[in-house]
Amino acid sequence: MSVPEFQPTDQAIGEVHSTIIQQLLLTGCCPDRFQLAKELSTDEADVTARLRRLEQTHGIVLHPHEPEPWVVHPFSLTPTLHWVNASAKSWWAPCIWCALGVATLAKGHVEIHTRLGAEGEPLILRLDDGQVDPLSPDLVVHFSVPPRLAWENVHRHCALVLPFRNEQDVVSWCERHGQAFGEAVPIGQVARLAGAWYGTYADADWRKWNVSQAQDIFRICDLTSPFWQLEGDGTY
Repeated sequence: MSVPEFQPTDQAIGEVHSTIIQQLLLTGCCPDRFQLAKELSTDEADVTARLRRLEQTHGIVLHPHEPEPWVVHPFSLTPTLHWVNASAKSWWAPCIWCALGVATLAKGHVEIHTRLGAEGEPLILRLDDGQVDPLSPDLVVHFSVPPRLAWENVHRHCALVLPFRNEQDVVSWCERHGQAFGEAVPIGQVARLAGAWYGTYADADWRKWNVSQAQDIFRICDLTSPFWQLEGDGTY
């Protein structure tokens, strides 16, 4: 008879997740599984099981060949287009939505350095406690892939969440690069979304959003078109 695979509790998963997020905010670096084991007063096997389970629930992306964090939304642990600077510390983010989420978690004055449409024109967004500077240009964020399909290829989904000057620039960009036009959302609205989505990610009792919870966040942020409709019974 085979032995059932050990499944960490939701509390244990939330604990390792909040520890990673808190350490990223405190030091700017992500602890590896050995450091996590020490921080949590446990062993490597337990931490690895927690990380694997966290990945199964879309709470983290691990490296393909070892159980080490690679992406811990809203943070990327390898360099990306989107750099978030909070004077003493800085981080990378997988997309502009995530960068706004990092700004929410970091609090205080934060600058996001990126480029319009991931092309040549640089952009600096200034935020205070996750709120976009009202003097910033009235930019939009383009979501190409519907959220319900995000985890079919989360790296592609994130790579296509980009800032633009306006919706017409998005349309031209999509035609030029052969990408699907999804929805262009005002950047202030995306900042609200980032705050609602990522605001609890450092909490010890964090849990990944289920479909109903995620749909409620979209609704609260006035994202109600069919593009934002989720399906299934997974986590987002």
